Amino acid sequence: MLIHLNEVLSCEEKTVVKNVDLEMNSFDSGLGSFPFLEKEPAALTITNLGEDKLKITGSVRLTAAIPCDRCLEEVSTPLELVISKEVDMKQTAEGRIKDLDETDFVIGYNLDVDKLVYGEILVNWPMKTLCREDCKGLCPVCGKDLNKGDCDCDTTYRDPRFESLRALFNDDEEV
Repeated sequence: MLIHLNEVLSCEEKTVVKNVDLEMNSFDSGLGSFPFLEKEPAALTITNLGEDKLKITGSVRLTAAIPCDRCLEEVSTPLELVISKEVDMKQTAEGRIKDLDETDFVIGYNLDVDKLVYGEILVNWPMKTLCREDCKGLCPVCGKDLNKGDCDCDTTYRDPRFESLRALFNDDEEV
């Protein structure tokens, strides 16, 4: 959803408070697509700081369905995002790129709320998601979920890099 910034930019120290519904229904990235189970409107406050500078603050609460990193079971993961950005409206798109300013959520005099929230999700995405702390994961041989019971697979793994050392201690060989 786009918010027109003309109203805020018209007067110094003007503040606009908006609750904005998000149009995106999932977080799509190189990691995959993660649907939102719950999403609340973004509560944003946009303040004109003067000299064509804006301060954007706010918060968003989302719940995403993320697979467990060990067993791939879907985990309902709450994301509470706190937004705090300063935008220099005098800067051109080329100037922002040169300064490594990542304000791609401002297009002309419009604020793209979905892009703003997407960037915040990207920064706050959990490094590891587990269905529970003692998750046993999947069997590396048959793929059974070990949280639901053991399997009869031989999971003994021998690192092939140590085979020559193992041969030194093998009792079956003659010296």
